[in-house]
Amino acid sequence: MKSINQNKSWKSVAAIVTVGLVLGAAILFWTKEPGQGKPAEEQEHAAAASEKAEPHGGEEGLVHLSAQQIQQAGITTATAGEATIETSVQLPGEVRFNEDRTAHIVPRLPGVAESVSANLGQTVKKGQVLAVIASPELAELRSALGAARTKEDLARVTYERERKLWQDKISAEQDYLQARQAWEEAKIATRTAQSKLTALGVTPGNGALNRYELRAPFDGVIVEKHISLGEAVKEDANVFLLSDLSRVWVDVVVTPKDLGVVRVGETATVKAAAADLSATGKVSYVGALVGEQTRSATARVELVNPSLAWRPGLFVNVSLVQGSKRAAVAVRSDALQTIEEKPVVFVKVPAGFKAHPVTVGASDTRHVEILQGLTSGATYASGGSFVLKAELGKGSAEHED
Repeated sequence: MKSINQNKSWKSVAAIVTVGLVLGAAILFWTKEPGQGKPAEEQEHAAAASEKAEPHGGEEGLVHLSAQQIQQAGITTATAGEATIETSVQLPGEVRFNEDRTAHIVPRLPGVAESVSANLGQTVKKGQVLAVIASPELAELRSALGAARTKEDLARVTYERERKLWQDKISAEQDYLQARQAWEEAKIATRTAQSKLTALGVTPGNGALNRYELRAPFDGVIVEKHISLGEAVKEDANVFLLSDLSRVWVDVVVTPKDLGVVRVGETATVKAAAADLSATGKVSYVGALVGEQTRSATARVELVNPSLAWRPGLFVNVSLVQGSKRAAVAVRSDALQTIEEKPVVFVKVPAGFKAHPVTVGASDTRHVEILQGLTSGATYASGGSFVLKAELGKGSAEHED
């Protein structure tokens, strides 16, 4: 009986030990770290996935660049600080001919184009022959002048002879006075015939009586041509339009609220975005009236145009300084970039450059006022900031992939 009880006790102990071993194995299995016991290839894939989940560049808005990379990219730096910001008003305008140096060339006499030497777009000098016109009326005027001169010479000879006879008591004083009167009348007729030719801008000429030369009144460019060889032209036909393009006008549209800014003598900056041109000139005229239809006045800026780059008809933007303010923190205009529709400035950090969102204030062509997001003395990318923007965009695209 005692032996049977001992056997039962040993069986109970064995069952307890077996249950303990099973529980211990289960505990060890569930507490083992993920990846242990897996093949090496599966562990590498898991590590790669974990690494890909990390943000690109490590820190948001940071572009990692070494000193050598910065130099190769042409990125320059400057220090944020105080600057004078000039506030200005922007007005639309159009380049026009300088009307004081533009001429409509007309024949003044009807005739036929005998020769045309000037071409459209040609630069001509003052006095250069543009065309030759054969005019019957001119032949008549020159013939009349020649006849008047002949009569004048004859009347002068008669006068001198009658004067001598009268002085010698040979002829009567009445004959002398009549000869003097005839000579005076002949001189008047000569001056009248000469004045008619002078009014037409022609000379008596030594060649063909009907030859009429159209000459350039000043140095300029042929901008319009309405004559060809053998064409019959009228006396009031506009055969050439000549303009001196070395100086041009810019007509500016000025709204009533901006009339106080636009004053004669003010310096204006003219820019043409389409042609990438920029120049400065003086306001030479401000209209005294506001148009009934446009509700705006017209101002004029005169520009020097030595290279003839400012062409009439070109639309431009005219900027006039309205005032100035002292900005406590300002950066150069080229340093400002837009990322996600927000202005940023790339600030120099040990690892490269970091995009700092900023709040901007007043600006001009050189500087932009920074109200928030940047402190005075900070070193920023003043030149080549667009390269940093491109690198940051490239990194964001890789992160999304």
